[in-house]
Amino acid sequence: MNGSTTKACFCRDGKSGKPLGKKCPKLTQRAHGVWSIRQELPADEEGNRRLFRRAGYETKEKAQGDLDKVRALLNITDKHDTEGRRRIGDLLVTIMASKEDIPNYEETKRKFATGQSLTQHTTVGEWLELWLAGKKALRKSGKDRYEVDIRCHLLPRIGNIRLDRLTVPHLDAMFEGIAETNVEIIDANLLRRTALDELKRIPWKGQENRARRKAMKETIEAMPPFRRITGPATQQHIKATLRAALNAAIARGIITFNPASHVELAAAKRPKALVWTDERVEAWLRTGEKPSPVMVWTPEQAGAYLDYMASDRLYGLFHVITFRGLRRGEACGVRDEDYVHLSKSLTVAVQLVQDGWDVVESAPKTDSGERVVTVDEYTDEVLLATRAQREAERAEWGEAWQETGRFFTMPDGSWIHPGWLSDYFERTVEAAGLPPIRLHDLRHVAASLMLAAGIDVKIVSETLGHSDSRITRDIYQSVMPKVAAEAAEATAAMVPRGTSRRPVPEPDPEPIEVAVPDAVEELVPTDGQAMGKHEGAKIIAFRPRRVPA
Repeated sequence: MNGSTTKACFCRDGKSGKPLGKKCPKLTQRAHGVWSIRQELPADEEGNRRLFRRAGYETKEKAQGDLDKVRALLNITDKHDTEGRRRIGDLLVTIMASKEDIPNYEETKRKFATGQSLTQHTTVGEWLELWLAGKKALRKSGKDRYEVDIRCHLLPRIGNIRLDRLTVPHLDAMFEGIAETNVEIIDANLLRRTALDELKRIPWKGQENRARRKAMKETIEAMPPFRRITGPATQQHIKATLRAALNAAIARGIITFNPASHVELAAAKRPKALVWTDERVEAWLRTGEKPSPVMVWTPEQAGAYLDYMASDRLYGLFHVITFRGLRRGEACGVRDEDYVHLSKSLTVAVQLVQDGWDVVESAPKTDSGERVVTVDEYTDEVLLATRAQREAERAEWGEAWQETGRFFTMPDGSWIHPGWLSDYFERTVEAAGLPPIRLHDLRHVAASLMLAAGIDVKIVSETLGHSDSRITRDIYQSVMPKVAAEAAEATAAMVPRGTSRRPVPEPDPEPIEVAVPDAVEELVPTDGQAMGKHEGAKIIAFRPRRVPA
């Protein structure tokens, strides 16, 4: 199967008009004519003879270089491997027809060794869909998140690029495009918000005003709806999704380089939880702006909310989230058998999550999310009262009662929708006159209370269901102001000072004794949550608790 290189031109005989071919006297000139290559290929499945031909080379060296590449590809497989040699031949026939460059030897050898198609090229979009379909063990929530990254960002921007030709510049351009789209979204949102504000300022009365309002409404309807930008955290998740998919492609031998591992993005800083101090509450009342996306109530504020909700049928659910830090879906998914009164334990084994607006049952967010939470005596009493209340509702509804097996339910026994629960919580917070937090921030409240009470961060991490205690430190370590002040004073007192020490402040006035009713005095030793070690445990006291009838 030795190939050959030949030189030819397009000159014709002046009399007959026939091509001169090799008889052209000018072929000896270096710049006259073009070179071509010819290489016999393995026969096809029917045994038909095949040739690889390519012309148009300016020099013999260039022609010989491509011929050597063709021969090298043919030598990838053993001469007795009929099927393998036919695959190489199919590749070269396809390359000849499409006029593509001769494939890289190492890349072709790798594809041949891993059984990949040599004639068909997988695009990034095709691989992402294939990779996602193969994630059988992935939880539904995680798979949905991957699907959003792929459908909304990766497929539209890089889906048509060949997988083996994806580069870092391709990804840089993708994220630059996302940044440009963010600017467009911000501008569109600003225009729509401005138009809505203008509509509010137009009076209702008067024919002229009604016409203006109608025109403004039509303008607003023609505008794009409010949209969220693709922020730094989401961009990092998009990058992580692509990196995971490309790592899987490397593991299968489809590619050898992962460009997603070499893209630099702005760091996505996780917002720190801040406590609603008096100063921050005052600023919020004045400006209407939250100091941080993640806010935490003080113990007094948490107690005020629980007092406000004391007569609400879902009091037990909010109590458990506040003190034990269950996630929203975990609280909605608690089954009746998960609470054991004798051992004062609550097992977190399933959760209810949203799929669009539908609700489905799934495993907890992580493997460490499956846990047994020990409850205190106070919480145990609240859970007993919740169970008794549910049994009373079951008797009241009779045959109309929906047997879902959940511990916390709607009045008719049906599941509590996680999205509805978040909306209900925000409404009750506003009605209670408290500074706003999200339902998920009750988890932050529980974590902050435990950390402020001196509970070891490892125990706090296990209670919350974190896979690593570093997550707990990074997110929830927002020390209560009073605790921080005590720590600062204790630290300063450790260093002995001489005459340079600041003047001793005047002693505090004598405390004023206040008569406390006997009923309240009896509640003090037992009311609240004791958190900490045996010595020096801190007691976070609350108002009189609910007691089951």
